[in-house]
Amino acid sequence: MKQFIICIVIFLSYSSTQAQFLTALQNGGNKKAMVGEHIGITEVEINYDRPGVKGREGKIWGSLVPYGFNALGFGTSKASPWRAGANENTTIEFSGDVKIEGKDLPAGKYAFFIAVGKDESTIIFSKTNSAWGSFFYDSTKDALRVSVKNKPLEKEVEWLKYEFTDETTNSAVVALEWEYLSIPFKIEVDVNKGQIESFRRELISQRGFDWKAWEYAAEWCADNNTNLDEALQWADYSINGTFVGEKNFKTLSVKSRLLQLMGKPAEADSVMKEAMPLGSISDVHNYARQLLTNKRTKEACAAFRANYKKFPNQFTTNVGMARCLSAEGNYKEALKYANIALPQAPDMINKNNMQTIIEKLKAGKDIN
Repeated sequence: MKQFIICIVIFLSYSSTQAQFLTALQNGGNKKAMVGEHIGITEVEINYDRPGVKGREGKIWGSLVPYGFNALGFGTSKASPWRAGANENTTIEFSGDVKIEGKDLPAGKYAFFIAVGKDESTIIFSKTNSAWGSFFYDSTKDALRVSVKNKPLEKEVEWLKYEFTDETTNSAVVALEWEYLSIPFKIEVDVNKGQIESFRRELISQRGFDWKAWEYAAEWCADNNTNLDEALQWADYSINGTFVGEKNFKTLSVKSRLLQLMGKPAEADSVMKEAMPLGSISDVHNYARQLLTNKRTKEACAAFRANYKKFPNQFTTNVGMARCLSAEGNYKEALKYANIALPQAPDMINKNNMQTIIEKLKAGKDIN
């Protein structure tokens, strides 16, 4: 009997100990939440617990959440900011380097605190991100502090939340909103820098085992006229890389574009001469149109005529000849090719475009 009682006591003690590991609602009914966005290709993720107003309107700011830095009566900190939520640290994680209100913050995961003021608040990013609340806050672990202006809200927010607003390609405003107060801060990223750093990581991974990845990275740099020296190396690897490289119209034409951007037109033209025989009817047509856009009429017409010789009397090459002759001012000859192309149009969109081209040529107007 004595052994039986001991076993029951041990079992109850074990059960009580294990119960804390079961999933249940947080104390006080606070809600756990996560919100995230991509700014450029930089991922921003915020994890937090959401307290509710629960009828305490007018008693949140300066009371439940005291202003400034305070001794909380527990832990080692004598000057703690607010945990910017409930329970564990609110955390914010950036997959790449960012600027907060114009100040640099490296990629990483940070605890997020706020020293709330009546009109202005101090937001804090701490390197210590695994604590419970701010009871053990240590200012020497701050990665960044920034002052921001508070903003009033017209409509009450019952449950504390973080919102992404005012989003652009390279920035967003994140705002903590609760009761009738918003505390916003701006995040900015260097999109080009982040993209190039991502390319560098991925090209040496399994994704780099294909010429398309190297060509894509090089073409992106050409499209954005940035990082040209390294992009030229990527273009060369897309052509000549061991077990990876492939000499085709795409890889060669991207290399040619980079050389043009780098002020090396003779080298660029030489590479394109090698690329032209490898191009499809659409490849050469689109390249010739690009030359027209760049006011290189002579080179464009040479490409259009070579395409027509290789693929005679097809819709694409007839349109190409019409564009070439129009660019040279020979509207009468251009009209002949346009009229031939009209019944060859593959769909109504192209047919309507050809009708517009024909009307312009009849009026003696350039179609390019």
